[in-house]
Parts: sequence; C-alpha cells; structure tokens
Amino acid sequence: RVFRHTGQVTSLEQAASERGQRVGQVVRSIVFRLGEGRFAMALVAGAAQISWPALRAHFGQSRLTMADPAEVQKATGYRVGTVSPIGLPSRMPILADTGLMAEEELSIGSGERNVAIILQREDLFKAIGKVEIGDFSP
Repeated sequence: RVFRHTGQVTSLEQAASERGQRVGQVVRSIVFRLGEGRFAMALVAGAAQISWPALRAHFGQSRLTMADPAEVQKATGYRVGTVSPIGLPSRMPILADTGLMAEEELSIGSGERNVAIILQREDLFKAIGKVEIGDFSP
C-alpha cells in the first residue's frame, strides 16, 4: 500500500513512527559503484550500516565506493532519498541483508519524496525478482 507523509520527513525514526513501524522495518536502498558505469544495490534494515568488507568479498573486488547523487539518479531513475529497488530502468545486482528477514512487513522508497510503499517482505522479494540474501551489515 502507498503511504503519504503529511509533511517533510527528516529522519529514519520519524519515517518509521509516522508509518506505524519500527525503524528496522524501513528499508534503505543503498547504491554503490562496482566499476565504471556498473552499479549494485544493497537493501538494509533501518539504521543498519553496510559492511564494506562483506560487499567487497561478495563481489571479489578490492574497492567499492558509494554512488554519488548523479550516478544514483542515472542508475536507478530515482533521486537520493527516494530510491526504490522496484522499477529500475536496467538490471543491477540487488543484495538484501539478512537483517530484513526479521520483519514480515517492510517499507521502501517509492521514487517520490515523502511517499513510501508498505508491503510484505515476501511480496518485495517477488517484485524485485533476483535478489541475493546475505550478511551485508556488521
């Protein structure tokens, strides 16, 4: 279902509270650069951080960097802060941290500021298609 915030969202805690969720139910979609013009996305729960060593090991690369805002928009079609793992213009590897498995209901970005999509974890993974689940946060 679509959830529209009534005002500007300024924190993860605010977003979760207004949606009637815990912070761990809010999915952050983080885009990073694998190489020139190559990107991947990691989905993490709430305030969880990315484990860069785990990502480097997963992709067999010694160096990964966060995509800058222009790269995020080009790779996903979404602005930073609105990124959704659904509706991407082209395929990219999508990784989901095992921390997401603790929640049945999640919320994701919709591509529009102050609007989220609330759905069941199983439905999210079906909508994404190919997703690799692993331990990608410390």
